[in-house]
Amino acid sequence: MASSFSRRRILTTGAGAALGGLAATGTAQAATAQAAATASVPGSRTAAGAEETRSLDELYRDAVAEGGRLVIYAGGDTATQQDSTAQAFRTRFPDIDLTMIVDYSKYHDVRVDNQLATGTLVPDLVQLQTLQDFTRWKSQGKLLPYKPAGFSQLYKDFRDPQGAWTAVRVTAFSYMYGVDAVAGNAPTSPQELVDPRWKGAIASSYPHDDDAVLYLYSLYQEAYGWDWIARFAAQQPQFNRGSHTPGVAVNSGRKAIGVGGSGSLTAPSTAPTRFAVADGHPFMAWGQRAAILKKAAHPTAAKLYLNWALSAERQQGSSNGWSVRTDITPAGGLKPVWTYRNAHLDGFPRFMEDRAQVERWKQTFALYFGEVQGDPTPGFLGLHPGR
Repeated sequence: MASSFSRRRILTTGAGAALGGLAATGTAQAATAQAAATASVPGSRTAAGAEETRSLDELYRDAVAEGGRLVIYAGGDTATQQDSTAQAFRTRFPDIDLTMIVDYSKYHDVRVDNQLATGTLVPDLVQLQTLQDFTRWKSQGKLLPYKPAGFSQLYKDFRDPQGAWTAVRVTAFSYMYGVDAVAGNAPTSPQELVDPRWKGAIASSYPHDDDAVLYLYSLYQEAYGWDWIARFAAQQPQFNRGSHTPGVAVNSGRKAIGVGGSGSLTAPSTAPTRFAVADGHPFMAWGQRAAILKKAAHPTAAKLYLNWALSAERQQGSSNGWSVRTDITPAGGLKPVWTYRNAHLDGFPRFMEDRAQVERWKQTFALYFGEVQGDPTPGFLGLHPGR
């Protein structure tokens, strides 16, 4: 999503049981020697506590030898949303047969649960917005502990201490507007979206359909009150499923303002649509988590993907200018995302863990905005997409 950076505001624009007896002692000594030898092999099970030492080319070779296949379940709004990432991976590693399946994270997570329960697991790696699933899966022993190269350079909240999951990119949600549509009179904060001049001019994704959008709206409510929510509802916003839909509505000229979508603060000032983050007003950002499933059929290929996604080259090319790594300077004059208090970076993971609270927020917003309508934008994918 296009955006700009304003000087007026800061931004306008994640040993064994003791062995008794002589024979047991000999066995233990042999096992210790074997473990020591194995630990010296980069990427081995015993060396899992250390960061990966193999290069991308070495991992690529090993992934091809493993079978040369990788299946990823990625959270998103449209079937083609991850095409650019998938194509970049295929270009870099042409002998890996990558299948990238995009669906709402809230469907992918229960799909994985069902596949594990029925012994029909399809993906090797999951990359989802449902942050609470990663802590749950870790506690259930369903994730493969693994620390990619550069793990120690990740921001502390963008990595699990044992390597059960890592965040691979930063995503931010706020509001956006069409430069021509607002005719030099753009809202300078979310609070101004209830101005009568924007009645009928706003598109939004349903907050009670997407938990990240839900969190954004909860921040608006906490900052401005329930009266603001009622006044926003009276603006007759056009709600749709999928956090991409506000941007589609603004880019097409159908609406002047979009709420509850992602964007970038580093796009050229000439861009027709601007993603806005107002100084002193809430927006939300998080690290999209990824993890290798312990029962993955192609764990080496999954490790290759994580190392590639977290490489300096990929992180420096982030579409919104922010990186999950502390050793990479954000683009476009931005500061690291974790320095913006109004991004509520630490609040979203806590919010996602409290599922009872999430349900109360959803049902309350349904009272203001009506029930969610429409088919899921990625389509209906069933139980085993990608098999």
